[in-house]
Amino acid sequence: MTEQVEGFDLVVIGAGAGGLTAAMYGARLGLKTVVLEGMMPGGQIINAEKIENFPGFPDGLLGADLAPLIERQASAAGAEVRMFTEVESLESQEPYLSLSTPEGKFRAKAVIAATGSDFADLGVEGEEDFRGRGVSNCATCDGAFFLDETVAVVGGGDSALDEALSLTSFVSNVIMIVRGDELSGQALLQERVRDNAKIEIRFGQTVIAVLGGDAGVNGVRVKDAGTGEDSTLDVAGVFIFVGTEPRSSYLSGFVGLDGGGHVETDVSMGTSSPGLYAIGDIRSGSARQLVTSAGDGATAAISAHRYIESRSWPE
Repeated sequence: MTEQVEGFDLVVIGAGAGGLTAAMYGARLGLKTVVLEGMMPGGQIINAEKIENFPGFPDGLLGADLAPLIERQASAAGAEVRMFTEVESLESQEPYLSLSTPEGKFRAKAVIAATGSDFADLGVEGEEDFRGRGVSNCATCDGAFFLDETVAVVGGGDSALDEALSLTSFVSNVIMIVRGDELSGQALLQERVRDNAKIEIRFGQTVIAVLGGDAGVNGVRVKDAGTGEDSTLDVAGVFIFVGTEPRSSYLSGFVGLDGGGHVETDVSMGTSSPGLYAIGDIRSGSARQLVTSAGDGATAAISAHRYIESRSWPE
């Protein structure tokens, strides 16, 4: 029996802000467009308690509110969004691109990879053992489980600062563990963190183990960079924000990646494979911001449309 293949002009992989923007633009340009999303639409923004740097919303808004708005725009333009459809591999079937998912195969004239990134792990003892039992990457999702407790936030960038502030709505104290000697996030967030009496910042310390028992996390062991000494902090939860890793494994061997696994692109968001574009956190050189991911999506969709229009396609 021949496996059924669905054909589209444009397939967008990933339904974050960048992917949905790309789909909206693609559909508005007249392309038969589908978005394939392994989970729920929205990407990482659905976990953001408040987004204050997206144009048009001077008072800010919840990430969980913004994601459906972008999805609604994409759908209204004519794009189809399919949830729980994860792309496992991509290959060339000249002149088309072929995508494999557990639900079947898709054929596309152009593909936009917008799968974003995952939070990086610390890679220390106890981290995986207690994931979901005190180890988390999402304050909005899990903060309420630590009501009136003391928790640790590992990292000093935007995500760590933002999540530490979010956690203060639930917990009694937040201990920020920062490897370097200064914070690296936005100045506005740094100011808010320093002004919050519930947040303590510990510079020059590195988590070397997550501790706990049957009930979950009960502490972390840290090493001081100055003294070289180890100490234990009593915390009920550990929220880890030490960078991200691109979700690009399905593209390995098919397209050029840099040393960090990001897709290399040109100014049109084009990759080394004709008809394949990459946007947002997955691409090399990304600013990793919501607004720039949306801009990448618009650029990639316009580029894909030009590519499709410039070629002859068999019936």
